[in-house]
Amino acid sequence: METFTAPRAFVKNPHYHNQRRESLQKLGLSSIDPPIIDLVRGFSKLQYCFTLQSCYGHFLYPGNRDPVNLEPMPLADGIESIDYRIAYLAICIEDSIPGKELLDNLRDVPSVDPGYIQFGSTNWFWERQLNSYALQVEPTRHMTRDKCRIDYIEALHVEKVRNQFFKQLDALLRLRQGN
Repeated sequence: METFTAPRAFVKNPHYHNQRRESLQKLGLSSIDPPIIDLVRGFSKLQYCFTLQSCYGHFLYPGNRDPVNLEPMPLADGIESIDYRIAYLAICIEDSIPGKELLDNLRDVPSVDPGYIQFGSTNWFWERQLNSYALQVEPTRHMTRDKCRIDYIEALHVEKVRNQFFKQLDALLRLRQGN
């Protein structure tokens, strides 16, 4: 599945408020990875956006093939390659002044590590929800895929970037809640 394209410009969406209400009614926090439940819950409280989908990012390797593995990468010899399922946050943003400010804030998040964090739109989400955007953590060379195989050393780096990414989003959320 292609997960990333260049960010699209806002378009008018007269159905935004109804779509937001319906999406929030369907939002099942039990389906969200535990480390990011508070983040998703926090974004849902902002009136000018709502979460479409999210993933904490999962590392699968010999000895741990659990597709929803939340364990930190082990410090171990003998692991050569890792199957990485990307960390991401996909949200819909209202075409409004606070929505545009949030969009500008989100554009800055990749500065944490531009080689591993991308911001854009996804065709799959946009077709279902106008003004949808995604931030994802993945090596740039794999940015159009939702999973990839990377070596152990790079996986350690991706894990570090993923953790910084969610800390950055949490700080951004706290800033936006103050507005």
